[in-house]
Amino acid sequence: MFNSDSGESELVETWQRFVQGLLGVLALIGAGVMAHYYAPPETTGLEQQVHQLSRQVADLESQQSFASAAVDDARPSVAYIYGIYHVSGRAQSLRARVSGTGFVVAPGLIATNRHVAEPWFGDREVEAALRNGGTPVLEKLEAYFPGSPLPIKLETAALSTHGDLAVVRFATTAFTNKLRPLTLCQTPPHVGESVTVLAYPMGVTGMVAKSPAVVYERLSLHPDNADTAGELAALSLIRPSATFGHIGDVTGDKLIYDAPTARGGSGGPILNLRGEVIGINSAYIDGFSGGTLGITSTELRPLIEAVRAESVPGSQFSSLSAASPRSR
Repeated sequence: MFNSDSGESELVETWQRFVQGLLGVLALIGAGVMAHYYAPPETTGLEQQVHQLSRQVADLESQQSFASAAVDDARPSVAYIYGIYHVSGRAQSLRARVSGTGFVVAPGLIATNRHVAEPWFGDREVEAALRNGGTPVLEKLEAYFPGSPLPIKLETAALSTHGDLAVVRFATTAFTNKLRPLTLCQTPPHVGESVTVLAYPMGVTGMVAKSPAVVYERLSLHPDNADTAGELAALSLIRPSATFGHIGDVTGDKLIYDAPTARGGSGGPILNLRGEVIGINSAYIDGFSGGTLGITSTELRPLIEAVRAESVPGSQFSSLSAASPRSR
């Protein structure tokens, strides 16, 4: 027999469980809504951080791509410089060679270090010979550009009187007419800025070392001279190396950075991410990886202007006085 009291009790209990379940669902929904409205700073802040990091990564990738393109564009304008000089008028003869780097700064003009264009500059042994009546004679100064099988003759156009900078001139040919002058940066460099140095560290030895195996086996025992450089040029293996780093300090006309270099890298352009020249590589400190030294490109401008102002029209080479004023 059916018990009405028992049926009603079960119905009430079922209804209560339904109401409790509904209230639980509503409570969860309310908690979610409250979490959304009362805890947005953390969520929003995290989203902003993720967005900011993503943008920074994208910027770094863009800068890296931009820097790579700028380096590739600049390479053809960076030359390997080779020279021979001697000091005459002394009992014991002195004859030496020099290797370095230079880059096109204007039609027919290359910028480099003074100790590359005038190899006895700063050499104490040669300075002593000069004081004893010796005379320095530059027998040869040539530039090898990427893509050219033949060297190009250079002649000194301007030398800085106080700094290690020089401008040399080269003759106009069908090949040199295609060389693009590198742009000098208009703004001063700053600490932390990313830089690239294009140069020929270790000269011919360095280029032979990075040549294909079959070429390396043949040339590795050859002397570091113009003949070996000529063979590399004929094989289209004249190509500057790129090293990368950051500016550690800027003091007056000096740049200090950690892009490594070596002998033969003197005179190479220091580029920013846009491919503009912010300095000229000049020296390095042994035993200190962050001690590569350069000269700001602002010091180079007066030399270029002096050469342009004193050029003689109609001459294949027109030389400037042995020294030009240094800007302040």
